[in-house]
Amino acid sequence: MSSIQVIDRSVNLLDAISHYEDPVSLKILSADTELHPSTAFRILAALIEADFVKKNSAGHYMLGNKLVRLASKVPRGLDLREEAMDIMENLCNAIGETVNLTVREGDEVVYIERVIAKRMMRVEQVIGSRAHLHVTAVGKLMLAELGEQFIHAYANRTQLKTYTPHTINSEADLIKVTQQTHQQGYAYDNEEAEEGVGCIGVLIYNHAQQVVAGLSISAPIERRKEEWVMLVQNAGKKISARLY
Repeated sequence: MSSIQVIDRSVNLLDAISHYEDPVSLKILSADTELHPSTAFRILAALIEADFVKKNSAGHYMLGNKLVRLASKVPRGLDLREEAMDIMENLCNAIGETVNLTVREGDEVVYIERVIAKRMMRVEQVIGSRAHLHVTAVGKLMLAELGEQFIHAYANRTQLKTYTPHTINSEADLIKVTQQTHQQGYAYDNEEAEEGVGCIGVLIYNHAQQVVAGLSISAPIERRKEEWVMLVQNAGKKISARLY
């Protein structure tokens, strides 16, 4: 098998995995790609080593964390953080609160950039820190995009860990909230990750209308204002427009 053939077959396997919301078996992937199971197994093993694919305890395959990290690098060589920074700064100046940029890695969001408010009492998220999807505004929007089957699997994996008395801790409630956030195009974190902290989040899309990141503001809950929703939405649309 030539190097080109291996690359081509690897891409086909990744594409096949991406069509399923839940981890998928070798038998299905082999059928979808028309590869012999032994060939598919060897290529998948190499992709696992490179962190492009993950394999769960049942032996089923899902996309790996490296692909999520690469999603923050968009076509035409644009750097997501660089493209977003001035828009984030303008949003921070407009509302006087901290603005965050996040990407999804597995069951968590990772904070990859921030603009900190210039005031004594403020919320700060550390770059590189992580939070479960169900306790963040952006994470709930990402769960909505991934669908109910993913949410069911996510709830089983994480047991919807509780961080505050406000954390959503039932699958039914999480599905209801994610459906609502999907319809309205934005989401709140109502002291669900940390008491006293409220957030507003939106999603950022690339040229193919795929979710690549999330934009959010974090503030003491008593300072958060409803009128900020439109400002956050507009900022998210501006960043998305740069990725087209």
